Amino acid sequence: MNTTLMQMTALMLCGAGWRVLTPNRLTADQTRLVLTSVVYYFFMPVMVLDVLWRADIGWQSLQYSALGFISILLSILATWLLAKLFKFKNPQTGAVILAAAFPNVTYLGLPVLEQIFGDWTRSLVIQIDLFAEAPLVYTLGIMLARHYGASGEPKPKSVLAFFNAPPFWAAFVAVVLNLNQVPIPFWVAGLLQKCSGAVAPLMIFSLGLALSWRDIRLRNVPFIVPTALVKLGLMPLIALWLANLLNLTGQPRAAAVMDIAMPSMVMGIVLCDRYKLDSGLYAMAVTVTTALSLVSLPLWYRVL
Repeated sequence: MNTTLMQMTALMLCGAGWRVLTPNRLTADQTRLVLTSVVYYFFMPVMVLDVLWRADIGWQSLQYSALGFISILLSILATWLLAKLFKFKNPQTGAVILAAAFPNVTYLGLPVLEQIFGDWTRSLVIQIDLFAEAPLVYTLGIMLARHYGASGEPKPKSVLAFFNAPPFWAAFVAVVLNLNQVPIPFWVAGLLQKCSGAVAPLMIFSLGLALSWRDIRLRNVPFIVPTALVKLGLMPLIALWLANLLNLTGQPRAAAVMDIAMPSMVMGIVLCDRYKLDSGLYAMAVTVTTALSLVSLPLWYRVL
């Protein structure tokens, strides 16, 4: 576990170093946009197709989806109650809820779990992402961002339009091929595996590009403390309780809870920018929870 996190940290620091050095005058934001676009539109769909075509889709898939779905909903409720208790203003409330309730299940979870438990965790991560977190981000997450955002925010597209995306289409095709027991041609399997191998390092490097210590402000500490406590403490505890309730055992139980224990997702910055939430606070939450996860993840690993 420690070796894996050291490797991930080194790769993230390379991305953070790019932000400082700006090679060839390419800023971190420009570089991250290109890398994440390539991953989202090409490498991620290829990996989804590769993994779900081979995956054992059945009762355990429903268990993973339920675990992710309910964990996020309960974390949203807990964060909302804390925001009401401490009387956060709307822009801060929206940012805190998004940061505390939606984990970085793919961009950090996939490479970490793959290194710790093995390649089989790709299926687990993709199913939690595509069948639990992503639908909630594109529905309830956007509704919360609109509700707590400033007036005059742009009207979003139809909710269904968000699912007209490469990863979802790849998942649909893969599930159809899987359930119909269509065999994977040997040359296609090799191509898919080679492309899938590029996803993890590109995602970790992109995460490093997104981290910025300039976003850390003392005025945000009262918001960050409850965010970190829910994201890295309460949410994994909820996931552990649900895993036991859903009869998940052994390594699948450990890997699923670890995926939920990941720090705040990076994509929330986009929602904060679009709907006029506190983007600086959210960026600080991503940076701080990612840094703290280097301590919390080994602790959860030992517990599990």
